[in-house]
Amino acid sequence: MDPTSLFAICTIALVAVFSLLSFLAITMHLITVIFPARNDVLDSAVVAAITGTVAAVIPGATVTNIEEVR
Repeated sequence: MDPTSLFAICTIALVAVFSLLSFLAITMHLITVIFPARNDVLDSAVVAAITGTVAAVIPGATVTNIEEVR
């Protein structure tokens, strides 16, 4: 196999992978635009993670209020 054909094969493979990944990214973007995530309720796992982290960093501290700042 001569080097020119190897270069052509690599270029075609790179373009094919880039095209496929671009298509998947656009598809994922459209899906997230059509069906947005609604997380208005604070999950109990998130509360437990925040409480555990605060207790590990500041012993004896308690979490009294958690609010999201946008």
